[in-house]
Amino acid sequence: MKIKVWINNKLFEDVIEDDTLLIDYIRAKGYKSVKRGCETSNCGLCTVWLAEKPVLSCSVLAIRANNKRVLTIEGLENEAKEFTDFLAKEGAEQCGFCSPGFVMNVLAMVKELDDFSEENIKEYLSGNLCRCTGYMGQLRAIKKYLKLKGEL
Repeated sequence: MKIKVWINNKLFEDVIEDDTLLIDYIRAKGYKSVKRGCETSNCGLCTVWLAEKPVLSCSVLAIRANNKRVLTIEGLENEAKEFTDFLAKEGAEQCGFCSPGFVMNVLAMVKELDDFSEENIKEYLSGNLCRCTGYMGQLRAIKKYLKLKGEL
C-alpha cells in the first residue's frame, strides 16, 4: 500500500505492507522516542498524536495515518521541555523510559479537558504505566504545570 504521512511536519511517502503498525513505521523513520512497552495497548509508552489526538501506535495500522499528521515528542519539543522541567523540579522524573508517552498524553490532556479535577486527571492518564514509583510526584507536577498555564 502507498502511504503519505507527515511526521513532525516532515513528509514521508512510502509503499508499506498492509499489516505495518504505526509504531514500526515511525521508528523506522528514526523517531526512537516512540517506545514499545507492553505490546498489549496498556502501558502508553507508544503514544503519539494522530490528527492531533493521542493514539497508541502499537495498536494502529500505519495506513490509518495516510494523508494525516503524526506528532511525536520530537515534534513538541518546546512544550515537552516546559512540562518535563516541572517534572524535574518536583522530583517526579523517573528512569525516563515511560516519559515520552506520558508527556504526550499530558500535553493532549491540557488541550482536550475542560475540567482538571484530580479525578479527571487520573482518569485521563490511567493508560500510562510507570514501573519506577507511585504517581504522586507526577500528579503534583501536573497540577503545578496546569496552574502556571492558567488551567487551575
